[in-house]
Amino acid sequence: MSGEPLRILYQDEQLVAVHKPSGLLVHRTALARGETCFALQILRDQLGQRVYPVHRLDRPTSGILLFALTPDMASALASQFSAQRVKKRYLAVVRGIGPEQECIDWPLREEDGRRPKAEMPAQPARTEIHRLDSVELPIAIDRYPQARYSLMEALPLTGRRHQIRRHLSRRGYPIIGDAKHGKGVHNRFFRERLDCSRLLLAAVGLSILHPTFQATLNLSAALDTDMSRLFDRLGWSGHLPENGARWQDAQQAPLSSLSSTSL
Repeated sequence: MSGEPLRILYQDEQLVAVHKPSGLLVHRTALARGETCFALQILRDQLGQRVYPVHRLDRPTSGILLFALTPDMASALASQFSAQRVKKRYLAVVRGIGPEQECIDWPLREEDGRRPKAEMPAQPARTEIHRLDSVELPIAIDRYPQARYSLMEALPLTGRRHQIRRHLSRRGYPIIGDAKHGKGVHNRFFRERLDCSRLLLAAVGLSILHPTFQATLNLSAALDTDMSRLFDRLGWSGHLPENGARWQDAQQAPLSSLSSTSL
């Protein structure tokens, strides 16, 4: 992963939203001591000022990543995430024909690596899922004569670690490319036959109440090139999201903040 500039989706004097590509860490971590490239470092150098991460995306997950530009804004935004007032939308490619609509309500134990997961308390976790599309390929994989896959929209209502990946896997629809919670034979098929070796999970939507303007800011992000190419190949191009920033009920938000959006 190189230190190329990050695509800016929205920026004003107090916060900035960028597109994080798959494979890029948000910040330094003890679990990846040998890494030297991080989204925080890239954006800091790109803007020429200090930035403050207010949430995180898993390394293999691509999509919207929000940073504050002041300590006060970092605190205000972090409070929204902690209180679960932020709306998040993800797209995922899973094995099988997923449910048309369902709310997965399964408590999850923390996976922090410091002690056995069984010793960690189970925490409430809920994810709404919707099947947007599906495809059946005339290829025998595993014990089935055809291979079926679905494009799922996931709306996490809580923010547990690896929540979407774990919920979909437990429900029987693991995300393609998930080495830990997925299934190797399908991951290998996408890697070798469809030229897609990444985790097929992307954060494509984020809505926050801007603490300064007291208006809702709706952010959207396009997919990485490899994931977009896969959607075209599977006939799902109609579901491709676009980069954008849009105000909702904005009475105080200045027009200048909208014009800073980079599409």
